[in-house]
Amino acid sequence: MTLAWRQTSRDGAARAGVLMTAHGEAATPSFMAVGTAGTVKAMTADAVRATGTAIILGNTYHLMLRPTAERVARLGGLHKFADWKGPILTDSGGFQVMSLAKLRKVDADGVTFRSHLDGSAHRLTPERSTEIQYLLDATITMAFDECTPFPATEEQARASMELTHRWAERSRAAFVARAGYGQFGIVQGSVYPALRLASAEAIPALGFEGIAIGGLAVGEGQAAMFEVLDLVIPALPDGKPRYLMGVGTPDDLLGAVARGVDMFDCVIPTRAGRTARAYTREGMMNLRNARFADDAAPLDAGCACPACARHSRAYLHHLFRAGEMLGPMLLTWHNLSYYQDLMRGMREAISVGRFAEYAEVCREGWRRCV
Repeated sequence: MTLAWRQTSRDGAARAGVLMTAHGEAATPSFMAVGTAGTVKAMTADAVRATGTAIILGNTYHLMLRPTAERVARLGGLHKFADWKGPILTDSGGFQVMSLAKLRKVDADGVTFRSHLDGSAHRLTPERSTEIQYLLDATITMAFDECTPFPATEEQARASMELTHRWAERSRAAFVARAGYGQFGIVQGSVYPALRLASAEAIPALGFEGIAIGGLAVGEGQAAMFEVLDLVIPALPDGKPRYLMGVGTPDDLLGAVARGVDMFDCVIPTRAGRTARAYTREGMMNLRNARFADDAAPLDAGCACPACARHSRAYLHHLFRAGEMLGPMLLTWHNLSYYQDLMRGMREAISVGRFAEYAEVCREGWRRCV
C-alpha cells in the first residue's frame, strides 16, 4: 500500500490525523522543518528530532546542483546521507527555478536555466524532477509545477495552471509507486476563484496520494490566502492529506488548520532563529534588543528546549551581540520547538473539540509582543 492518511478527530473543519509512510508515522496537523540542502540550518539531526519534528524537507533544485542526486543515491539515499530515518518530503524544484535560477526559459516540455551557484546550464522536466526525487529516496515526491508569480493576470494564471496540470500528469506517469511512498499534486490558479476550482478538480483526478496548495504566501496577503483556502479546501478529497506550501507564521498556521489544512512547511522559524528573533508565548522577541542585556528570565518559561531551560535572555542577547554561532543554533532550536509545541497543542485541542479556544489563547499571547 502506498502512503496513506487517516483522520483521528475533527473540530469543525479542523482535523487531526496520522500520516502513515514507509519511514514512520507523523501526526497531523504537522509542521515540516525545512532542510533545503539536506540539513536544517544550524541544527544537527538529533536536535531536530528533539524538537518533535516528524518530517523534514529536501529540495530537488538545490540537491541536483550540489552534491547531485546521483551522488546521494550512491551514498545510500537522503535518509542515510542526512541521518534522518523519518519521512522526507522533497520539493520538485519549481519554486526555486522561478526564484533563484538565472536565464530561466519555460517551454511546454520543461524549464532550461542556469545555476545561481556557478552559471552552469541545466534542464528540469516533470520526468527528470520525479527521477531526482526517486534517487534521493523521498518519502513524499512533489509533482513538478510552475509556481505562478504574484501578481499575475487571469490569463497568465490560466496558462500557468494549465501547464502545471500537463506537468502533473507527466509527473504522475513517471512516479514509481512503492509501499509507504507517495506523490502529491499541486493546485494552482493564483487568486482567481474559477481557476482554483478548476485546479482543485483536475489535480485530485490524477490519483495523487496527497494534495498540495501552491502559489500562496507569495505576496497576496493573509486575507486573500484564506479566501483561496475557503474556496479550495471544500472541493478537495476528504480522505487525503492537504499540504499548504511555504506557510507560514503561527497565525497563518492556526487560520489554515481551522480551514482544514494538515501539513505545512516554511523557513520562517529557522530563518528567524538565525537573525536573533524568537517566537514565544509572549510574542516575538528580538534578542539583539538592548533591553535584554540584563534580563535573567528564561526566553520562554513554557518551553523545555535548551535555550529556555538552560540559559537566560541576557546570555542569548550576549551571543548575538558577540557574533557567536551558538546564538543562531539555540534560537533555531527554540523556534522549531515552539512551532512543534504549537502544532501539538492544535492536535490536542482538535481531539477535545476546543480548537477555536486554543487558537484564541495563542493569539492573545502574541498581542502582548515584547
